[in-house]
Amino acid sequence: MAKKEIVTYSQQTFENIKHTDENGTEFWYARELQTALEYAQWRRFQESIVRAKTACEASGLDVEDHFADVGKMITLAKGAQREIADVKLSRYACYLIVMNGDPRKEVIALGQTYFAVKTRQKEISDSAAQLSEDEKRLAIRDEVTIRNKFLASSAKAAGVETPVDYAVFQNRGYQGLYNGLGMKDIHKRKGLKKNEQILDHMGATELAANLFRITQTDDKLRRENIKGKEQANETHYAVGKKVRQTIAELGGTMPENLPTPKISAKKLKQERKKAIAKK
Repeated sequence: MAKKEIVTYSQQTFENIKHTDENGTEFWYARELQTALEYAQWRRFQESIVRAKTACEASGLDVEDHFADVGKMITLAKGAQREIADVKLSRYACYLIVMNGDPRKEVIALGQTYFAVKTRQKEISDSAAQLSEDEKRLAIRDEVTIRNKFLASSAKAAGVETPVDYAVFQNRGYQGLYNGLGMKDIHKRKGLKKNEQILDHMGATELAANLFRITQTDDKLRRENIKGKEQANETHYAVGKKVRQTIAELGGTMPENLPTPKISAKKLKQERKKAIAKK
């Protein structure tokens, strides 16, 4: 399937099952998303939902704001009807589900592109369910931390063993995504201090692009059983470059041109903990 066809397919697949409630809020039904993501069994799909709920809760967000249990009537043989369990999902809930889905499915990658890389100007209008930019940053930043651990494990299995090896491996991924810019270049471009981490100084959109780079590299290393640190490095570079191409095809802003937030994610998390402690 050609690149443009893939983008069109992913848009149609997930746009066609999108719903809008009386308040203009976008949502998806889990049963319909299950079909779109090619899960034959509801039980297996529920496993991804459970993992997504755990990720949502770990980010300090209210699970019920994004995963609402609902009943749904289905028509059986001879016109009989029966109610089955379903879940009403926010866009963020869908994002978490595809990030915790079966990475062997091609449609999961399409879902990750749609929900993680593509950032829309028109977000959820219901203020009770809307995620602020800071909330998105913290949620995705936490997910990046988790997924980087998986990537480190896959890289080690491929032959990236020493701290120096891993630094080179990480640098190649950034170079692919940032059009040749390595970690030091990005660090300097953002005007950061020596001890500051670049991931803590990215907005939600930039973090989402990097998360997609991380998850797809991890998947490719495992799926293709790549061996040798040089091959692992080039795999990371190639995936980063592919993510960049996808962003360009979707009309998005290149990551190096996105604004750097004034407050780091690390400081935001500290402020949130203080605020919770005062309650």
